[in-house]
Amino acid sequence: MTADDSFGRLDDDDYPAYTMGRAAEMLGTTQGFLRAIGEARLITPLRSAGGHRRYSRYQLRIAARARELVDNGTPIEAACRIIILEDQLEEAQRINAEHRRTAGPSGPPVS
Repeated sequence: MTADDSFGRLDDDDYPAYTMGRAAEMLGTTQGFLRAIGEARLITPLRSAGGHRRYSRYQLRIAARARELVDNGTPIEAACRIIILEDQLEEAQRINAEHRRTAGPSGPPVS
């Protein structure tokens, strides 16, 4: 892989570009918070060759949402569950919209 290939991957939302320290700094939180939401299985950071946690931009958005809920008084376990349910609802809505688009007009046939 060339340097140009590596830089191109930085546009990938799922590319694990951020160390735990940098991720915590960007979110204004602690590394312990990131570990806690990892233990709650809200996000699963990838590991570098040296075993260090690495986070993607997508994971940082999820972590930021968790931090928002926790900062507003929601226990971390509940915050994680809320985010998982929000994600499931969004996916179900996407699937329903796709079914409506592909099904076309519905209703009883006109006689």
